[in-house]
Amino acid sequence: MKYAIVIESGKNNYSAYVPDFPGCVSVGESIEETIKNIKEAMEFHIEGLIEDGIPIPEPRSYVENI
Repeated sequence: MKYAIVIESGKNNYSAYVPDFPGCVSVGESIEETIKNIKEAMEFHIEGLIEDGIPIPEPRSYVENI
């Protein structure tokens, strides 16, 4: 499954979040590092859902650049 992520530029870093996983966030000093970190955060989040017996949500968010 593929999930949308949102990356935002801050004053000193980048941050990312996954709309389909509330509370799943990460930061990095570059876009590349932020993507790497959010992938790790997503894996950790999914592992937690599985351990807690909570179904993994289907991707529902869509991103389009205009």
